[in-house]
Amino acid sequence: MAKRGKKYQEVAKLVNPDASYEPAEAIELVKKAAPAKFDETVEVAVRLGVDPKKQDQAVRGVVVLPNGTGKTKRVLVFAKGDKAKEAEAAGADFVGDQDLITKIQQGWFDFDVCVATPDMMSEVGKLGRLLGGKGLMPNPKAGTVTFDVANAVKEIKAGKIEYRLDRAGQIHAPIGKVSFGAEQLQENFRALVEALVRAKPAAAKGVYLRNIAVSSTMGPSVRVNAQTFR
Repeated sequence: MAKRGKKYQEVAKLVNPDASYEPAEAIELVKKAAPAKFDETVEVAVRLGVDPKKQDQAVRGVVVLPNGTGKTKRVLVFAKGDKAKEAEAAGADFVGDQDLITKIQQGWFDFDVCVATPDMMSEVGKLGRLLGGKGLMPNPKAGTVTFDVANAVKEIKAGKIEYRLDRAGQIHAPIGKVSFGAEQLQENFRALVEALVRAKPAAAKGVYLRNIAVSSTMGPSVRVNAQTFR
């Protein structure tokens, strides 16, 4: 393991690695223990009691964080005609069809989220390898394949995030910035965890929320008492 810097070692003393804190206290510690000069992202890691190898125990979905993520996402929409106009009116950064497909095929990826109308997916599918490799492929489960492009764009701009179980059985997601107020981070944190609880697969047995931790980009991890949400 790489040796930690002096700043990290100093702030790490604020956190008891063997303790599990209540959510409010954990958030306060993360804010105090953020050592970087830039506005660090606050992230949550949740280990779930599911088998990631089994499809009937997959956990994936979206949640709109009540206070946003602190980052304005650049939204690209594949749409034609009236739907393209709706996307533009809703605040999409890039709207088009074949012109954008060609641009991406040439190596352009200056955007954060892709939305597509269902009738465009036969063409967008040609970008599967390019977009899929970067986690940008529109997906119905994430609400990014829809005819309601205006609402999709507005939700993404308002702080909608996607969560997905990884191979280790964990969920990682941002809930804001260190500069956020403690209450704002707590609200976002609770919204995420409650969304995960609602997404519990019927096939999941035993303890579902195994471990929860919250941290800033450069700061130490703070364990949260998962019993609070059970």
